[in-house]
Amino acid sequence: MNKEHHIAIVGFPMQHISGVQIQLGTLLPDTPVEIVMQLDDDMIEQFSLLLIWDDVTITGLVHRIFKQCPQANIVVLAEHGASNRAQELMDMGIMDYRTLPCPDEVFEIYVRKSGHQIALHQTSKQQQQGSDIFVTEDIETRRLLDQVALVAPSNASVFVVGESGTGKERMARYIYQCSKRKDHAFVAINCAAIPENMLESELFGYEKGAFTGADKAKPGKFEIAHQGTLLLDEITEMPLHLQAKLLRVLQEGEVDRLGGSKPIKIDVRIIATSNRNLEQTVSDGHFRQDLYYRLNVVTVVLPPLRSRLSDIKPLAIHFLNDFAKMYNKPIPSLHEVSLKALMLHRWEGNVRELENCMHRSFLMAFDGEILPEHLGLEGLTTPSGHNNTNQNKLADVQAGMSIRNMERALIEQTLEHVQNNRTEAAKLLGISIRTLRNKLKEYQSSNIAIAA
Repeated sequence: MNKEHHIAIVGFPMQHISGVQIQLGTLLPDTPVEIVMQLDDDMIEQFSLLLIWDDVTITGLVHRIFKQCPQANIVVLAEHGASNRAQELMDMGIMDYRTLPCPDEVFEIYVRKSGHQIALHQTSKQQQQGSDIFVTEDIETRRLLDQVALVAPSNASVFVVGESGTGKERMARYIYQCSKRKDHAFVAINCAAIPENMLESELFGYEKGAFTGADKAKPGKFEIAHQGTLLLDEITEMPLHLQAKLLRVLQEGEVDRLGGSKPIKIDVRIIATSNRNLEQTVSDGHFRQDLYYRLNVVTVVLPPLRSRLSDIKPLAIHFLNDFAKMYNKPIPSLHEVSLKALMLHRWEGNVRELENCMHRSFLMAFDGEILPEHLGLEGLTTPSGHNNTNQNKLADVQAGMSIRNMERALIEQTLEHVQNNRTEAAKLLGISIRTLRNKLKEYQSSNIAIAA
């Protein structure tokens, strides 16, 4: 059946079903209307519009529907209505909350709007085919991906903003994969990581003899990305004088190499990222207003991980799968207490912090299970009931224990895990090999036995 014209009446009391069914049948004679008393998950995507009766279980039902299909079009109808629940449901993303009777013209609006939304969703799904780079189960983020997929095929510049570690570069690659330029180059440059005196030549290229050491010509990132996509990561860190040159490139569609005598035509789609407040950065004079307006055709705001908790578990599992492939080892399971700890953590470093946490946990895990002490998160101890000798060493890390002794226990555990490879242990601990050596000497001089 054609989903574009399929309405479900869900959970209505018997005394209200016939009235709404007759009204819809008269108003929309060519649109199928189905009575559904129990909406199963496999039924949700069959319908373009869900008319759901309001009762005490409505918020749970709406959440389940959106988890299954974030683009579902839901209208909640009630006999009397509850203002608090109505606001909560609207915040969740339903189309409308209304008491009966519902005027004909309002039903027509619902049907037109739902048909339009379905058409947009189908278009976005076509654009997303083969693009699975962005892992999410969060309802709002999945809706965001649908919206992004709609603009991806255009040549419009996109500004991706969000805190550090939220996945801005991954979002840029998702846009690229959904675009018409996916068969051409994707080139990324971090404007904050390259010294100012090198950034200009990296972006725009140079000719032989342009400066000392330029013994041959080199194309810049714009030329390399010709007909493809160029990611300008952390663009708000770019010096102002280079911002002016970048603006001219975007306006004219051509670049001038350093030491060059003629411009070179380029065709590049720009995606820029920043972890700053863009408007404030412009207001403070650190970013050109005209460049901001030139780039800010489409803005994608990535929420921090702490505001999309439903993504923590799937991301953690995704990273564990990646590390299992990397090290050619079995995928460890997450202990339920470990999962709770992940859900409670603030994740100031966002997805990047979670990835590092899972990497560390993968390397530290014993017996194929990740326990809380493997996470390395503040304030965690071993759950009771685990008797593994290595686990018990970290179980002894409790309130009142000195920082020095906790540090020694962690270093000992890490060295044992990497079979006394100090270089690997230092990497895992996030310290230099020299610092690790000094720590070990300190323990030896204090007659503290430790694996070394």
